[in-house]
Amino acid sequence: MAIISLLEILYIVIATLVTGYIFTGIFPLRGSNKDVLHSYTKGFDWSEFWFSCLVAAPGIILHEMGHKFVAMFLGLSAFFQVSYFGLFFGVLLKLFGSGFILLAPGYVVISGASSWQGIITAFFGPFVNLLLWITAMFFLSKQKGMTRRTAIFWSLTKEVNKWLFIFNALPIPPLDGSKVWIPLFSLVFGI
Repeated sequence: MAIISLLEILYIVIATLVTGYIFTGIFPLRGSNKDVLHSYTKGFDWSEFWFSCLVAAPGIILHEMGHKFVAMFLGLSAFFQVSYFGLFFGVLLKLFGSGFILLAPGYVVISGASSWQGIITAFFGPFVNLLLWITAMFFLSKQKGMTRRTAIFWSLTKEVNKWLFIFNALPIPPLDGSKVWIPLFSLVFGI
């Protein structure tokens, strides 16, 4: 059995590109004194798009791969599935200029998990975001001699993963936190 299928790779590429598009314009690389009219007449900013892909997508994709690889390590079948509705909804919010990002580009389908296996696999998605958050804080603490672009990258990576961790750790269905805390509470207290 392959660790990751060609279809999953395609889904990861789709999720990455759409995530990058959604975050384009949120992570400005240039100063705020940029001429607004110039940004409308020059067309799509590909540099900012690729930078947004680099900043936002790893936290989301690696989060999902955390679920997948831990499930596989536990002997479970796991498959990354793109959420076309989640991507469409995220793009819709961007197009309407909502100022709010709600993004669920994909999820991992895991079959045959026991309660403990479900808790462990649900835990590892947010745990990946925690590790990325800590890693970014470490690099920012060593930023002497770092280029402005690299410092922006680590600063934004820190913020994206901080919020992904906090948001996903909440015990509210369907977030990962609910798949950790609610079953754990039931197992511990026999409810």
